[in-house]
Amino acid sequence: MSQLKQMSHADNSAPSTPGKFKMEKASYFNRVRWHTSPAKLCLWTFVFSAAILIFFFRSPATSPLPADPSRRSLRSPSSWGGPVWEKRVRSSARVRSRNGFSVLVTGAAGFVGTHVSAALKRRGDGVLGIDNFNDYYDPSLKRARQALLERTGVYIVEGDINDAALLRKLFEVVPFTHVMHLAAQAGVRYAMENPGSYVHSNIAGFVNLLEVCKSVNPQPSIVWASSSSVYGLNTKVPFSERDRTDQPASLYAATKKAGEEIAHTYNHIYGLSLTGLRFFTVYGPWGRPDMAYFFFTRDILKGKTIPIFEAANHGTVARDFTYIDDIVRGCLGALDTAEKSTGSGGKKRGPAQLRVFNLGNTSPVPVTELVSILERLLKTKAKRNIMKLPRNGDVQFTHANISYAQRELGYKPVTDLQTGLKKFVRWYLNYYAGGKKAVE
Repeated sequence: MSQLKQMSHADNSAPSTPGKFKMEKASYFNRVRWHTSPAKLCLWTFVFSAAILIFFFRSPATSPLPADPSRRSLRSPSSWGGPVWEKRVRSSARVRSRNGFSVLVTGAAGFVGTHVSAALKRRGDGVLGIDNFNDYYDPSLKRARQALLERTGVYIVEGDINDAALLRKLFEVVPFTHVMHLAAQAGVRYAMENPGSYVHSNIAGFVNLLEVCKSVNPQPSIVWASSSSVYGLNTKVPFSERDRTDQPASLYAATKKAGEEIAHTYNHIYGLSLTGLRFFTVYGPWGRPDMAYFFFTRDILKGKTIPIFEAANHGTVARDFTYIDDIVRGCLGALDTAEKSTGSGGKKRGPAQLRVFNLGNTSPVPVTELVSILERLLKTKAKRNIMKLPRNGDVQFTHANISYAQRELGYKPVTDLQTGLKKFVRWYLNYYAGGKKAVE
């Protein structure tokens, strides 16, 4: 845990005060957990059936976007392999600190993946990334993150987690002690446009990674990104890891919930050590352009109208916004406390660690307040369009109970929304200065 405490000067600061945001509680949800119903069984039967079909019979014809067959391509570049490539992989993954880890980070060119990879490298761990650089959002931002990591000595292999041959090769070259699995198809709304990409990445891709990890020797410990979206239609606040998560409000949420069930299965059968992290609305520099705080900033500066959603009867829509540095400390805490897997060659030799944690800020903020903060930071008045919350998978509120992560990981968020958005806006204005992208 000493390594975790060295990650940031902010660790010695007092944590943010838990929010007082309250929602009306439903007594039914307070009494019932892990409730089994025909609807639940039908949902998970559908999800797992879809996963099996895509995993074993995937082909270009399964793409819901035939006009753009390059999207979500699982083909890795044929250039991987060879002495020069292997030397670069080994160099990036070389451990440079006493008792350090060798970590494979999937989705390393993503928002969280970039920050986690850089933090691991700074403290002396060996880090190798893998990313397929898909075009869900502007790939040039991912390339800029890649360039940022390369300057710190982190190499990102361009490839897909569904490419079993590539993953096996990586484990042949480097006996990774840990995997930080952050690769996923993100976004709630996009699931209505391209549902297959979520099953392909979040279910089939996860299964493929676990299949490789179960067979290598030694098996790595795995920390992976779940999501606060698994709480779905749950109305009990704050959300606790003990709450029911069988009512997903979106396909994205359903695939993340399926991932948690799959993790349980591989832990039970093969002895893989697995820790799931339920992220709550992560924001900050180098963030995702599809997130509200990001495109609000863009549109406010351009003078465009931004949509402000409200729930039924003018209800408040709020999010537990969590700054990226706090999330990174939680990720490193999960790695530092992860126990070794207990299997060998695909065979379990004893019980293995299985955990899931909330990583949030505990202070839900109304989206209207988020916009007000951005207005002050940008010195520009937003053009607001108040709209009803659409039925596209978005939920009215999120609020994390982080007591378990505090106890087990030493997790302690310290960045309030005002401070975090100030850092984001500074990065945004620099990165998009004069309409040109400039890497910090």
